[in-house]
Amino acid sequence: MEILLAICVALVVYTYFGYGILVWLLVRIRGRRPALNTAEAFSPDVTLIVPAYNELPCLSDKVANSFSQEYPAEHLHFLFVTEGSNDGSSEFLQATYGPKLGIMAGTERRGKVAAMNRAMQKITTPIAIFTDANTILNNMAVRRLVDHFRDPNVGAVAGEKRILTSDSESAAGSGEGLYWKYESFLKRLDADLHTIVGAAGELFAVRTELYEPVEPDTILDDFIISLRIAGRGYRVAYEPEAYAMERPSFSILDEQKRKIRIAAGGFQSIVRLRYLLNIFRYGWLTFEYVSHRVMRWAVAPFCLPLIFLANAWLAVREWLTPSSGNYAWTVLFALQSLFYAAAWMGYRLEKKNLRWKLLFVPFYFTFMNACALAGLMRYLKGSQSGTWEKVRRAGEVELKAP
Repeated sequence: MEILLAICVALVVYTYFGYGILVWLLVRIRGRRPALNTAEAFSPDVTLIVPAYNELPCLSDKVANSFSQEYPAEHLHFLFVTEGSNDGSSEFLQATYGPKLGIMAGTERRGKVAAMNRAMQKITTPIAIFTDANTILNNMAVRRLVDHFRDPNVGAVAGEKRILTSDSESAAGSGEGLYWKYESFLKRLDADLHTIVGAAGELFAVRTELYEPVEPDTILDDFIISLRIAGRGYRVAYEPEAYAMERPSFSILDEQKRKIRIAAGGFQSIVRLRYLLNIFRYGWLTFEYVSHRVMRWAVAPFCLPLIFLANAWLAVREWLTPSSGNYAWTVLFALQSLFYAAAWMGYRLEKKNLRWKLLFVPFYFTFMNACALAGLMRYLKGSQSGTWEKVRRAGEVELKAP
């Protein structure tokens, strides 16, 4: 039981802390990648693709933000994919902007992935950039992404996702923001070492010729697309100065829905990308993929309950043998119990709309791993579809592109 506990603790610590430290050391030893040489003009034709299912309230701001990009207008094209929308999105775009942007409409709702596959069949520009309708990009986002394609070994580029939270934000929102800050830190390290392992759908770019149609029931399309490109030997670069800003989930229930869907998609991705587990063929890519993604989805969530149960068994053994005078397992079990009690308290307060940020770290950590286990159950049941599922976002605030 002690060996089981030690192994599980080591796996969890490596997943959330050790991997970041190890990659940081490797990057320090190998050195950072040289900065991009942007002296020569480089403005290939680009299409900004915006999947927008029933996003009518966001469209005016999204179009204005798209038009404001600091990129030569004659080389920047727009395609809004409103397939399946029944809120008047297509009619609004056509009546308001007409020939200024492309619109791909349709009455049948076949899902985001099917819409993306259809959209890519119409793209003639060498670079395609995907961005969500409910996000705002900084004005240099397109330029920053495109610059990476000066390197012929770069097949895709991921932008950064930023969560905008206010001082009075919920624990879910605060936890989501902290999570993405840590993710951005790890992506910078991954990119310096070799390649990032998974783009965020809010903002990422691909070479059009490298895009492979994705299975229509795919949940994490952005993840699958970028990893398949990496699996073909291309780098997926990371550009933190190209970022998409959005509000956190409206409530803990909305965030739970989103996290379970992502976790189900994670297990689906592990199965479909199982060939990337061959470290003898893919080397650094396998190391990063397993350490950063597979262990977070499929290892750490299962280790946590094992740690608690094994620790409980060892603590009971100490209580039954008080003559030993050693209460290390009891102390560790008490600390674990306090941590999960704080997580439970954070959850209860959140349900009552009472927020205490001191509790959001244990709350969000526990919540995230519980959603991973729930996501596995959903994946095994086959109850997750690939159709678009909107999640409510926190109260509206004015988003301005820097």
